[in-house]
Amino acid sequence: MSMIVIAMPIPADKYTEWRTAMSEFAGPRREEYTAARTRQGVTRQGVFVHHTPQGPMEIMVMEADDPARALELIGSSGEPFDVEFRAYLKSVFDLDLSEPPPGPLPEQVLGWRAPRP
Repeated sequence: MSMIVIAMPIPADKYTEWRTAMSEFAGPRREEYTAARTRQGVTRQGVFVHHTPQGPMEIMVMEADDPARALELIGSSGEPFDVEFRAYLKSVFDLDLSEPPPGPLPEQVLGWRAPRP
């Protein structure tokens, strides 16, 4: 299983919208979120907020057999939840997953796991 971590600044004027979406994805829309991530081959995901002197930052961790493919599927799916999710990303982060990223995906430079007993 591969992992990817993406950090994005959350614009101050979008923080409430971001927080509301996170609450919905974890709560009343969890089944839709789960179905979408399952379709995309994601096996585990965590989203964190890191409050920095420059403002809040989202840190997203995703595990999948192929994280790049999972992101591609999020960006190209015609499923209603995925279309709405892309609109949310565009609104909050001005991120358009239907377009190729402007640069390479994050590079993992260290991986560590506790040895199994």
